[in-house]
Amino acid sequence: MRRQSSWVPHLADGTGSPAERLAEALGGDILSGVLREDERLPAHRPLAWRLGIGVGSVTRAYALLERRGLVRGMHGRGTFVAVRPDQAGPMLDLATNMPPPMFGDRALARTLTRLAKHVDPGLFNVYPPVAGHLEHRRIMARWLAGMGIAVAPERLLLTGGAQQALNVAVHVARRHAAYAVVEAQTYPGMLGAMRQAGLEIRPASMDNEGMRPAALERILAGRRDRRAVVYLTPTMQNPTTATMTVGRRRDIVALCRRFDALMIEDGVYVHEDDPARPALMTLAPERTFHVSSLSKILSPGLRIGALIPPVGYAGDCLRALLASSLMIAPLSYAMMAQWMQDGTAESVRNALHAESVRRQALVLSVLGAWAVTPSCHAFHAWLPMPAEYAARVVAHAHRLGVTLPPPGMFDAGDGMRGGVRLAFGNVAFRALPEALGRVRQACARRAENVPHDMMAMS
Repeated sequence: MRRQSSWVPHLADGTGSPAERLAEALGGDILSGVLREDERLPAHRPLAWRLGIGVGSVTRAYALLERRGLVRGMHGRGTFVAVRPDQAGPMLDLATNMPPPMFGDRALARTLTRLAKHVDPGLFNVYPPVAGHLEHRRIMARWLAGMGIAVAPERLLLTGGAQQALNVAVHVARRHAAYAVVEAQTYPGMLGAMRQAGLEIRPASMDNEGMRPAALERILAGRRDRRAVVYLTPTMQNPTTATMTVGRRRDIVALCRRFDALMIEDGVYVHEDDPARPALMTLAPERTFHVSSLSKILSPGLRIGALIPPVGYAGDCLRALLASSLMIAPLSYAMMAQWMQDGTAESVRNALHAESVRRQALVLSVLGAWAVTPSCHAFHAWLPMPAEYAARVVAHAHRLGVTLPPPGMFDAGDGMRGGVRLAFGNVAFRALPEALGRVRQACARRAENVPHDMMAMS
C-alpha cells in the first residue's frame, strides 16, 4: 500500500498566488525539519481539493520546489522531500550574518547539467570584461529594476560581491573627499575599507531611522573647507536594523547637496521595489555610489555584487575595479543568468523574504523588549544596551553555547551607545528557539543593571 503523506495542508499567509503560497508553506516545513528526507508529499488532486485551489496551482508549487532542489518527482510514485535539514553543531552560530540555505543539492546539480549543455564556451576561454559581459549586466539591471533601482546596463559594474563594490567606491571617493561620515554603529567591513584608504572617520549619532540629520549637519558645517563622503545603509541597517523613511532620506540628501558631500549607499538588504523607501541613488544620482549584491537576498555562495557610480565617476571606478585584480568566475556569471532567466532566483528571493519574516517574529516573541522591532526584514536583529553590558552578554552567551559577534566591532568611534547583534539565518529553524532562549538567559543576568532607556521598545 502506498504510504500517505503526514503533512497537514496549509497555505502561507500573504498576497502571492496560491502556487507561491503553497510552495512557501511546504518549503518552510522542509527546511525546518517538519517534513523529513524521502517523505512523500500529498498527491496533486487531493491536496488541491483540501486547500480549495486548482490542480495546476499544486503542479506549479511542486515545480517551484523542485527547481530549488527541495523535492524530487518520481514517475508513477509521487513527489518526495529531497533534502535533510542541517544538524545543529555544538555551538549555535548567531554571529555569521547570512541567509539560510534555499538551494538543495539537486537544484545545483540540475543547474550545472543545464549549463554543461547550453553555456557558451567562449565565456570560459577568455578573460571577462572588467565590469562583466554586457549581457550579464543587462540581466542584473533587470533584476535591480524589480527592486526599484533603474539603471542602464552600461552604467552598471559587476563585482565580486558587495565588499569589492564598497572597496572600489571608497577608493574612488577618497580622491575627492578628505573624510568620511558614518552611522555611529555600522558595518565593520566598511570601517576597515575606510581605514585602509586613510580616510578619517567621523561617527554621526543615530535614532530609530538611522543617521540623524542634525548630527550630520553639525559634522558637515564644522568642516566646510573639506569635502566628505557619507556612508549609509538606509534599509535594514547593519547592525541596528534601522530603516529610513522617505522624509529622512530626503533630509540626508538635501544636506549632502548643500555641503557637496558624496554618498555611498549600501543597498544589500533591499529585496523589493518600495516607493515609500526610494533609493538614495534615485534621489541624488549625481553624487551617490549605489552598492547591491546577491549574497544577502539570494545565496551567499553567489558572490556577485553591483556598483552603480555617479556618471562623472564611472571611469575612475572601472579603473579601480581593474586594479583590484578580482574578477567574477565565469561559472558564477552563468549560474546567475540561468537562475534569473528561469525564475529560480525570483522564487528563492520570495522564499527568503518569507523566511526572514517568520524568523523575525520568533526573535521578537522570545526576546521581547530586548530586541528592536524593525520595519523591514532581513536575518539580523539588534539588542541595544551599554557597551560594558553587551560585552558581558556576549561572554555569557558563549558559555551557554551561542556565538555572538564582539559588540565593539560595529562601533565607529563615538562610544555613546552599544548593543548586541544577532544573525539568525545561519542556524536551522528548529534550533533557533533554543539559541534565542540562551541569549535571553544571558541578557536576563544583566537585566537589573541595564538602564531602562537602553532597552529596545517594541
